[in-house]
Amino acid sequence: PCPPAGGGRGGPYSEQKPILIAKLRQFQHLKLRALAKKGFGKEHAKWNPTAGVAFEYDPDNALRHTTFENPEDWPKSEFSQLPADKHQAPYDPMGKPNKFFLTVESCGSLRSSDIVMNGLTVLREKITRLQQELRGQQEH
Repeated sequence: PCPPAGGGRGGPYSEQKPILIAKLRQFQHLKLRALAKKGFGKEHAKWNPTAGVAFEYDPDNALRHTTFENPEDWPKSEFSQLPADKHQAPYDPMGKPNKFFLTVESCGSLRSSDIVMNGLTVLREKITRLQQELRGQQEH
């Protein structure tokens, strides 16, 4: 068996069972050469740790950024705060989104919370680099 991700050095996945690569009978052996490659999601979907990601900011459709011919035909959002007999909120022409709902489903290689936190860390690093570049251009 192959050790679990993280090499069993502790962390969130240290309690996992080893990953079985092949089952062999007694006196059988396996000779192989393996190449480990680190990839990323832009290259191929198999490197993406998410199964699904959804973003929502107006679950009751009060801002009318989406128009439904028959609102009762559409399923309600899991974040809707309307009573069961209502299908969309009254139109609010001056309304602005003030709550944002993000749903992340993991494939199991990382926890959903870790995916979001790692993404926020990368975003913060990119914003910091952008600010530094802009400051550098202002000085010249």
